[in-house]
Amino acid sequence: MNSWWMIFGMLAATLLIRASFLVFGQRLAFPDWLNRALHYVPAAVLSALVVPMALAPAGRIDLSLGNAYLIGTLVAIAVAWKNGKTLLAIVVSFIVYGLLRWL
Repeated sequence: MNSWWMIFGMLAATLLIRASFLVFGQRLAFPDWLNRALHYVPAAVLSALVVPMALAPAGRIDLSLGNAYLIGTLVAIAVAWKNGKTLLAIVVSFIVYGLLRWL
């Protein structure tokens, strides 16, 4: 029975946090320094998700050319840096990753 209370508690907390932005969204004003800091959150979260998988796909660091995750990630970085087009970087890196895994 305790697990049900925890589930409903997490549900309530999540609902209240998300609903607060809908209810108070127009009236909330963050300071300029916080708005500038929040600008970097998506890149930080994406890096935190991608880098560990690219560097250590099997649980240990693998910097070899046989690591298709690392090569695909480096290709995505290069394409995004050169063109600035995210979708193109994703598609090209998927193709490179697929070819490396297939070969």
